[in-house]
This record gives sequence, C-alpha cells and structure tokens, in this order.
Amino acid sequence: MQKDPVIEVVELGMPWPGIDPFIFTVHHLDRYPAGNDRLGPVDSLAGRQIGSDFSYRDGWSMYHGNVVPGFPQHPHRGFETVTVVRQGYVDHSDSLGATARYGGGDAQWLTTGSGIMHAEMFPLLEEDSPNPLELFQIWLNLPPASKMVPAHFAILWNEDIPSVDVAKGVVVDVVAGEVDGYRAPPPPPDSWAADPANALGIWIVRMESGATWQMPIADGEINRVLHCFEGDRVAIGETLIAKSAGVQLKADVTTFVSNEGGPAQFLLLQGRPIGAPVFQLGPFVMNTPEQLQEALDDYRRTQFGGWPWSSPSHVHDRSEGRFALHADGKIEHREMQPRS
Repeated sequence: MQKDPVIEVVELGMPWPGIDPFIFTVHHLDRYPAGNDRLGPVDSLAGRQIGSDFSYRDGWSMYHGNVVPGFPQHPHRGFETVTVVRQGYVDHSDSLGATARYGGGDAQWLTTGSGIMHAEMFPLLEEDSPNPLELFQIWLNLPPASKMVPAHFAILWNEDIPSVDVAKGVVVDVVAGEVDGYRAPPPPPDSWAADPANALGIWIVRMESGATWQMPIADGEINRVLHCFEGDRVAIGETLIAKSAGVQLKADVTTFVSNEGGPAQFLLLQGRPIGAPVFQLGPFVMNTPEQLQEALDDYRRTQFGGWPWSSPSHVHDRSEGRFALHADGKIEHREMQPRS
C-alpha cells in the first residue's frame, strides 16, 4: 500500500511559516503603476501611511519607502536572505560597499553573518506602463558555528539558474540544490546550503494543466515543504489543495503532484534541519537571548560598518541595466530582461 506523503497542510499567510532550516518566506506581488521621474509611482500617495505602508491599496504598497517603494537601510545578523525576483527589479546597496540592480529571474543571496546593513528598493523603471513586481524573500538560518562569519553578498543571474523540464508540462527553476543532475549556481561559502549533505533545495515549479510530476525522493531526515501560490485544483498524493497552501511532505516517500486545474506554480523548500534553538528579535536571528542582546548592542555601537551611500534608500539611474558591484570591486553586467 502506497504511503501518504503529506504530513500537514497549512494556509499561507504573511509571512509563510518556515520549517528548519528555514525561518520564513515572504511573497511580494505588487502591481505598481507607471514610474515618475524619481522612480516612484506616478499615482498619489495620499491616504497611505508613508514610511510604513503595507496596505496593498490599489494592489501595491510602499513598505518603508518614502519616494521609491521598498526597504531603506536596515541591519541583519545571524542568517541568510535569498531574494528571487521574478518580475520587476530590485536595487540593492549594503555596508560592505556592494550594490546591484537585479531582476527578471535573478536571485540575490546575502549571508548576514556577524552583521550587515542593506537596502532593498523597488525602482519603477517603466514611465509609460505598469511596473509589476513579484519576488520571494526566503530567510535561511545559519548554524551556530556560522552565526558570526563575515557577511557575504552574491548574485545568481537568471542565465545561470537551470530551468529543467522534469516531465511533460512541468518545469523547475533550480535556485539552490540539484534536480535531475542539474545543479544551481554555488551558494555563499558559509551557507548551510554549501554542504551537499544538507540537501538544501530552493525550486520554483511551474505546471501546465493536466501535468503530473513525480518528485525526487530524499533522505527521510530532510524537511520538505511545497508552497502552492498559484493553482485552483492540485492533488498531492490523495490530498487536494488550492492556491495559498503549504504542504509539508515526507521527503523519503514517493510523491506525485497532479495539476487538475489551470496553470499552477509552487515554491519548494527543503533541507536538513539545523536543530539549534532559534531566538529572533526583528532583523536578528540567534541561538540565545543573550546573543540577541549582544547583536543589538553591537549594532548600536558599530552600525555594522556604517553606511557608505548618500541616501538610506539608495537607487540607481533609470538607464542603469542589470549589474552587480561586489565588495571586492568586481563588476558584473547583464542585459535587461524583456518584458513578459
């Protein structure tokens, strides 16, 4: 008799809950209007709580941005952020001196380690048409031995992220890990993902109507969650789910995913659990309350290296393409992605 692969089904809220080694995931889908000459929205900001706008009014939010939507300079310590931008663009700047504009399928992987300041702004580059933005930001924990490693900034360009046809009508974008022999670009050196034994995977799965996918199995100790963020009738084993559901799965049990409705999309996160205590205070994730207090004290004292940019919400010129300036001075350039 076939074992049931489903452990639990949960409704996805804001943020999506995480299972070790993940802390949580945020899915932003903002339908921004055309941009003005300052790369902000042409629409009026009247009625919004500027500086803390999570209203999703008219289909979009300013978040902590005053002119350009996004998240001006703020600190982190003790974990990693993996930001996958599917539509639109993000302007990154940090206290290491790194900066970038990325999007159209690119991913940024930031090891915050002992501490970093960064800004994530969403410039509205199109002046005569809407500026949709869709991204995932995944908070991935660091093990105790790596909590205080040096901060590290990396970009995984869309052109280097494998897009694998795993079955008829099923495509998997491999941001981290390996699928059918196709391996993602290397993660930062101190990441939990850097050791293949941890089987860490970040996959974006797209399924056409009527498609079926047999997921690869993994070690039974691996935590695996499939997040359905688009789809109206998906069967996982004998369990029928719809959009906005997270399904925790037994990684070592054969699992069939069948799309019985319209097009469906999933974010799959998996990895060997770290198994250490997790104490979080806003942007700091440590193993003890004392370490949280130390993080706060260190930030107040050092500002994690200070802020080398002229504005806390630093953005690049509208004409700038996709690029990354790394902390060591290395510069990479990529062509802008065509609008879909």
